[in-house]
Amino acid sequence: MKRISLDGLGIGFGIGLILLSKTVFASPATNAPPQLIIQDSPLRAEVKAATSFAPVIKRVTPSVVNIYSTMTIHETRTRGPFSDNPFLRRFFGDEFGGQAEPRDHKAQSLGSGVIVSANGYILTANHLVEGADKVKVALVAGEKEFEAKVIGADPPTDIAVLKIDEKRELPAATLGDSDKLEVGDVVLAIGNPFGLSKTVTMGIVSALGRGGFGINDYENFIQTDAAINQGNSGGALVDAEGRVVGINTAILSRSGGFQGVGLAVPINMARYVMDRITAEGKVARGFLGISMQPLTPELAKEFHLADESSGVLVGGVSPNSAAEKAGVKDGDLVTEFNGKKVTDPSTFRLLVAQSSPGTKVNLRVLRTEGNGKPTEKMLAARLTPLPQEMLAGNERGPANDRGQSVADGLDGVQVTALDAQTRRQFEIPREVSGALIASVDPDSNSAEAGLRAGDVIVAINRQAVRGPEDAVAMSEKAKGDRILLRVWSPGGGGVAGTRYVVVDNTRKDRR
Repeated sequence: MKRISLDGLGIGFGIGLILLSKTVFASPATNAPPQLIIQDSPLRAEVKAATSFAPVIKRVTPSVVNIYSTMTIHETRTRGPFSDNPFLRRFFGDEFGGQAEPRDHKAQSLGSGVIVSANGYILTANHLVEGADKVKVALVAGEKEFEAKVIGADPPTDIAVLKIDEKRELPAATLGDSDKLEVGDVVLAIGNPFGLSKTVTMGIVSALGRGGFGINDYENFIQTDAAINQGNSGGALVDAEGRVVGINTAILSRSGGFQGVGLAVPINMARYVMDRITAEGKVARGFLGISMQPLTPELAKEFHLADESSGVLVGGVSPNSAAEKAGVKDGDLVTEFNGKKVTDPSTFRLLVAQSSPGTKVNLRVLRTEGNGKPTEKMLAARLTPLPQEMLAGNERGPANDRGQSVADGLDGVQVTALDAQTRRQFEIPREVSGALIASVDPDSNSAEAGLRAGDVIVAINRQAVRGPEDAVAMSEKAKGDRILLRVWSPGGGGVAGTRYVVVDNTRKDRR
């Protein structure tokens, strides 16, 4: 192989020398000018249709605008007697013997937006305009700017709706259906990166339904490798026919520049937000009232579900909630929501949140009672409004160091009683009863299963736990290789609630 490769390189090099020698050393017969071959006709229609997105871009770019927002930032600066002397400031600093002085300065944000209605409605990213004193919109960079009114914003999805007043009809973009996107579809990102107006980049849909980044409360991002940079936020992600399928919002990057992973809010989600804001002035979301978790293979075995089963497992049901009134129970597996397949908690949460309060919804669930086979049930629920606190994270303090060890069933776990102090410390509701986990050995099977200090053991093998003595006794009597727990967990920056945990007792020594 090496010889063939070298021979090939030698032949190629030889040919290159021959061609070069002809070019350099050949003597022209005359001093005639170069004979250029020029074809100045535009690309044929059939070639352009197959290779160029120019017609699509010409149709869409007038709908993409530049957005400029300014915000006043209030700061307090300590100014000392040596602030004006660079030499002394090196030794004493600005704050030595100084006084606090209020100081304001302006910050400007640059981004993009999409005209979605001929009468001046614009979709953009909320983080561009949140807290802004003034928002301006330019249809074309360097030309007339319009002062925009923020009609409404929805931080949980990072979508904002603006309005500008213009007598003439504005070029509104055509909106597509983001639910019909597929991985591999060609997409174009149009926006204002680094102030370069109407910049277009091309890529594909790299993934759908991306979430878990902690950027927004509701994440269902379209991932694309079309280049997105600072200033692209709020701009359009369009398909090969020029229909807007997403609003560009973020990138994942270690350098701060684009590294191949751009994220866009699906246009269907943005449309839902816009419809609610323009109709009601806010986004009111539905609330079902359950704690949910993904179905793992270990949990499927405990609930006698088939290996191919998919859905969301109900870890707990809130008292007097829509779910409780509909008959949903702990341990139910929700497989459908209003006829749409439920595959994971994130998708289910979005389906519920995008349904208005008061909406009647149908749930298909699988329920396992005792050790029997699961039975399918259809339940109807009427959604209630989402409580405001459900969007706020709740940080919890360190674990209580009191407690008694739980025997072999839950190795490495210490539990203690729930009292007024621990309930206040971990913000544990009065209706939650059981044994508080005071500590967990990080090298234990229990820690590997996900148990943490601050969790409350509510049930063991489907039997209610009333206190630490119950937890100890039940764990000692637990039989088999696995033990099924129902656990209430503090939010830790998210929403508190109950979930199921399977502790595998077959892996005793992990050191």
